[in-house]
Amino acid sequence: MRIDKDLVAASASPLVLGLLAEGETYGYALLQRVREVSRGELEWADGMLYPLLHRLERQGWVVAEWRTPPGERRRKYYAITDDGRAALVEQRRQWGAVVRALEGAWPAAASPAVGGPALGTA
Repeated sequence: MRIDKDLVAASASPLVLGLLAEGETYGYALLQRVREVSRGELEWADGMLYPLLHRLERQGWVVAEWRTPPGERRRKYYAITDDGRAALVEQRRQWGAVVRALEGAWPAAASPAVGGPALGTA
């Protein structure tokens, strides 16, 4: 399924902050983790992730450090800051409100085709 780009963009910051709350990591591992937690529904490219990480750094929600692990190539590792954790708490609260509103607006039916008559047909 293709996820609308506006939904992907809206969820990107809380998703990355949530993943960084698990522990520090580098960009490629974040891309893999996004794919994993979304069960393959989200396929991010470098062009989406790195500008987001740089923005989160400018906001003070993420810090980055170049490292060269033994026997590996140099990588930039990212970690969430205390301000980033506070932002994540607030974003989780806001997303919870959005989810509750959507659940209230959508019928609790198994079929996405379930609904009332189209506007102007009743």
